[in-house]
Amino acid sequence: MADEQEPQAIAEGEEEPEETPGYKTPAMKTLDEIKTLDAEDESLNTYKSQLGLQDVYAPADDPARVRVLKMALVVGGRTDVELDLTGADLSTLKDKPFIIKEGVEFRIKVVFRCQHEIVTGLKYVQTSTRKGIKVDKSKYMVGSYPPVKTPHSYMTPIEEAPSGMVARGHYKVHSQFTDDDKNIYLEWDWAFDIKKDWE
Repeated sequence: MADEQEPQAIAEGEEEPEETPGYKTPAMKTLDEIKTLDAEDESLNTYKSQLGLQDVYAPADDPARVRVLKMALVVGGRTDVELDLTGADLSTLKDKPFIIKEGVEFRIKVVFRCQHEIVTGLKYVQTSTRKGIKVDKSKYMVGSYPPVKTPHSYMTPIEEAPSGMVARGHYKVHSQFTDDDKNIYLEWDWAFDIKKDWE
């Protein structure tokens, strides 16, 4: 839910995203540890400065480490269609499907803010179903981000919408914004309709 204060761990028995072979989750470090790490290394200090660690965004009334703000359907030459993910009731999002013209190239953009600490290994995961049958599951590495007031954004790679009469129809999507430690910062359900045209 959007109003939850802390990320949730993935429940036991739930399907988890597949891990990248050979990838090991780095040890968690606090901002204070990072700031003092190799303090005499000038190039590292320059890099820390570029990360914006001197202006940490840490709102006293919001302890969450990540806030997912919105999601958008991005199609070249068209205005982005956005979903507000800060509302109290995300359950209504699936009732307002995106319209996607068959065969067009599109991307999904997720806008989020990190707070209090650097967040490592963020991932965006989505599972698409049609008529109750899973048709796609995608996991995207979003990366690691500093806690600054200006929102960050992530765009998925370009995808091509399926074409033809068989592909047209209604699709449901379950999305998660998570991290290497299997914390779920937000999960939401939305939908899209593949149509012959934009109407």
